[in-house]
Amino acid sequence: MAELARPISARPTALVTGASSGIGAELAREAARDGHDLVLVARRREPMQALAAELNATGAEITVISADLGKPGGAASLMQVVESRGLAIDMLINNAGLGDSGRFDHSDPAKVAAMLNVNVVALTELTRLALPGMVARRRGRIMLVASTAAFVPGPGMAVYYASKAYVLSFGEAIAFELRGTGVTVTTVCPGATATEFAATAGVDKIALFNGPLPVMQAADVARIGYRGFKSGRPLVITGVINKIMALSGRFSPAFVALRIASRMNARP
Repeated sequence: MAELARPISARPTALVTGASSGIGAELAREAARDGHDLVLVARRREPMQALAAELNATGAEITVISADLGKPGGAASLMQVVESRGLAIDMLINNAGLGDSGRFDHSDPAKVAAMLNVNVVALTELTRLALPGMVARRRGRIMLVASTAAFVPGPGMAVYYASKAYVLSFGEAIAFELRGTGVTVTTVCPGATATEFAATAGVDKIALFNGPLPVMQAADVARIGYRGFKSGRPLVITGVINKIMALSGRFSPAFVALRIASRMNARP
């Protein structure tokens, strides 16, 4: 884990994971425009350094931390670095996520472990480590980036869909628990989005990204998600079509939802 230091600032601080590209980078831009200093976290340092140089023009002070949240203990190590810098996190944006595709019994166990560590374990641990300070100060916001995949089981991407179902359930539960504390939790559920995620997860050729449903741009997803986040909404589904698909999946018979998800996740 390596760090690019920053000077001390009195502005509120937002920590964004998965900040090297895509939705995470766009959320960092939203937070900077909203008057926050930033802690940018991802595995790749160079894209974050470029983003930091861009966002310095907004007046934001930037800390760049290269960290692999897919490794056990990654979240705790990250927060140790943050604490060593004397930074109080006012907003935590848990955006980092990994995906994979294919039949589960053919999956790579190492990829499955890394996906669960990033999507579930690190997200949970970072939230747990950040919350006490927020509650003590009686102010703070936490964003959990889930997916419309959270609303149905996902044959062909079973672990990814299940991990996002965890994020949604976890986020809605702790949002309810924290009522009256001054701390809000917002779970953001994007649908298919034009980012590096699809190619990295091996799903860029599946029907979900190549069918009749629109693929949103990361900047649009971030803008909608951040607006709901700032207003303290517990759940934000980005885009009208995504709302229809997500909620219809939640209330459809299981066998119907499974068949639809299987077709959307099928490789050509």
